[in-house]
Amino acid sequence: MFAPDLYELRSRFDDEKILLCFNGPISRSLIEEIGNALRNYLKTEQASPASALDVFAVYIELTQNIRHYATRSGVSGADTATVVVSLKEGHYHISAGNLVRFEDGQVLEQKVQTLAKMDKAALKKIYKEQLRKPRDENAVSGAGLGLIDMARKSTAPMTCSLKNIDGAKGYFSLSVQI
Repeated sequence: MFAPDLYELRSRFDDEKILLCFNGPISRSLIEEIGNALRNYLKTEQASPASALDVFAVYIELTQNIRHYATRSGVSGADTATVVVSLKEGHYHISAGNLVRFEDGQVLEQKVQTLAKMDKAALKKIYKEQLRKPRDENAVSGAGLGLIDMARKSTAPMTCSLKNIDGAKGYFSLSVQI
């Protein structure tokens, strides 16, 4: 029988200041339950109300984006998410990743890199412009407001990675610092 070395895993979590880690199929109810656990943790750690709200909002945005992508893309395994929240040098880091079509990941990677180059004023401007644009009812994805909003909340440029799995699929990860 296989028995994972949980002490080693716990030690790694402690070393990397990981507060929350989830890996598995993500559902609406699971997003809510993990969100409640995260909110309670932030409250017990006495995080500032603004930081706690931003961490929670980014967690919700990341996990809902994964869930929506998995539903509409039909990519096998896209609903299996990895979510990590850690605290390093006084900043919360919220990261999430899942399988994507490689070309979808490339498009998203480009958007993140573009946003990462913008200062707060430019992000505010593009957010307002995006709000004013009429929403295309036939659009495959949202208006992009969530990604822009995460970039606005982030205290450092968002980072992402895209690992090619088999040419057709990739594993996309996005990290936001609060």
